[in-house]
Amino acid sequence: MNATAPKPLGDPLAVHRADTDHSGLRVLREHVAAVYAAYDTSVFVHFGLAAALGVVMYLHVPRTWILAWMAAHLALGLVLLLMPRWHDGVPLADTPLWARRHSRTAATIGMATATAPLLFISSDDLPVTSVVTVVIIGSCARAMQLLWPLKPALYGYTLPMMLSLIAALAWQRDTMHFFLAVFSLAYLVFTLRVGNQQHRLLTESLALRFENEALAAQLGAQIAVAERASAEKTRFLATASHDLRQPLHAIALFGAALENELRTHHDGRNAQGLMRAVNALGASLDTMLDVSRLDAGVVVPAVAPVSLDALFRSINQLFAAQAEQRELQLRVRASGLWVRSDAQLLSRMLSNLVDNALKYTARGGVAVRARARGDTVWIEVHDTGIGIAPEQQERVFEEYYQVHNPGRDRAQGLGIGLSIVQRLSRLLDHPVQVHSRLGGGTRFRLCLPAAAPAEAAALPPSASATPGTSPGRILLVEDAADIREAMAGLFRLHGMAVDGVADEAAAVELLGRPDAQEHPFSLLLCDYRLANGDNGLDVGLRLQRRFGLQAPLMLVTGETAPERLRHVRASGVPVLFKPVSAPALLRALAQVLPNGSPAR
Repeated sequence: MNATAPKPLGDPLAVHRADTDHSGLRVLREHVAAVYAAYDTSVFVHFGLAAALGVVMYLHVPRTWILAWMAAHLALGLVLLLMPRWHDGVPLADTPLWARRHSRTAATIGMATATAPLLFISSDDLPVTSVVTVVIIGSCARAMQLLWPLKPALYGYTLPMMLSLIAALAWQRDTMHFFLAVFSLAYLVFTLRVGNQQHRLLTESLALRFENEALAAQLGAQIAVAERASAEKTRFLATASHDLRQPLHAIALFGAALENELRTHHDGRNAQGLMRAVNALGASLDTMLDVSRLDAGVVVPAVAPVSLDALFRSINQLFAAQAEQRELQLRVRASGLWVRSDAQLLSRMLSNLVDNALKYTARGGVAVRARARGDTVWIEVHDTGIGIAPEQQERVFEEYYQVHNPGRDRAQGLGIGLSIVQRLSRLLDHPVQVHSRLGGGTRFRLCLPAAAPAEAAALPPSASATPGTSPGRILLVEDAADIREAMAGLFRLHGMAVDGVADEAAAVELLGRPDAQEHPFSLLLCDYRLANGDNGLDVGLRLQRRFGLQAPLMLVTGETAPERLRHVRASGVPVLFKPVSAPALLRALAQVLPNGSPAR
């Protein structure tokens, strides 16, 4: 058997020709629409002039044939008014038919008018010649204004009239008529040239407009594809992030329990190493979560006077060990200045800047200082690192972009820290500036409004404070068995009574038992995403209403999807994001439990 060659998927030239033909039809349609828009006016004006010419001729030289000529023109005008018209509902493919129809109509009118010079012009009646010449040239001028979008119609209307006029004038063979013939010929050439130019300009502008519309449509389609791809990527990342956070949350809790049990055992160092790795992975996920929360608009700053000295002390304590390990100097200068900001978010901005500076500094060190500039305070983080090239200074604020890290060295982080700084800068209205040169270090500057010193707020009790009375029972709603087991084990290890269930039905059964009334629950702790499409927020609120629970509700979630984060934020319910370390979980419980800190 002979193999059949596969058919080509498409001929690019054929596609181009099809697009060109379609664009040409659209341009022609606009031309036809333009000439038909003035159709009635054109017919009335033309045959009104013809009727006026006939009346003048009849009054000048009464002849029966003049009345017949007038009647024929009026009858033709009536027929033209009753003829079918082009309208917007005409299919695009029928546009050439209507263009030809209108051109034939214009040619018919032109030939009917062409009889006037042949009938009325004579060598012995110059006034009549002048009237006819003025009427014909006026009709030609009007045609140029109305018919230039459709060249065949312009030529069909103009040429019969003007050529008839030129011929009738030249036929008289005297100087005056010959001059008028030459003048009419020059006017015809000028009129057709202007009409051609106007037609070309209109055609080019229409073609450009439709080309731009086609490009805009293509761009819109590409944007829609990109938006769908972005939405799919967001959904995928949200799902993947949640699925990664679930087991990591369990690992962190099991690891904390294991580290506590092996604290005095020779394998305790292994447990500590395991927890350092888990905490590092959790920090990376938390960094990505910060981006999602900022993009979702669920972070609301609490602006108040902030002492920069207190903030700088915490920065120094946080990074002193890291600087010492890298054999770098970390100099944090006290200033006594206060600013208006959100202390926690400002601390996150400075932490990211200092962390970034230490990562990209091999020798020398990092300096953090504040200076007053009128009503503004400058906070500067200056390093003696590798510097940033001018063309890269804007790109360093992009997600995952890192200078001199093509191999994605994990020790240099994810490349999200400066992106978070920029987002927080916009949220807090603290402009961030960067000045750098290659090999000469980098200086980041934050511009903040100055504030008057305020009294220090009382510090909240920590989770490690001396425990108060027994916190009672905790009802844990978590559909993942391993996480439920890990959290229950951690709570029991710290002396808390916990009942773990997988879903709302099991919680309803548990709350309906007599012992639930004798020993009420002090806290309702729910995972946000539960099985069968339920969410812990709705489940917890329903349980509180159904059983009249006074126990506060707290959520734990691995969600990063912006719309779900906004939903949780709007509820006002406290939420922890997985993976949650054991100390962070215990501190959060200490803040919401009615009896203070959990027993230890």
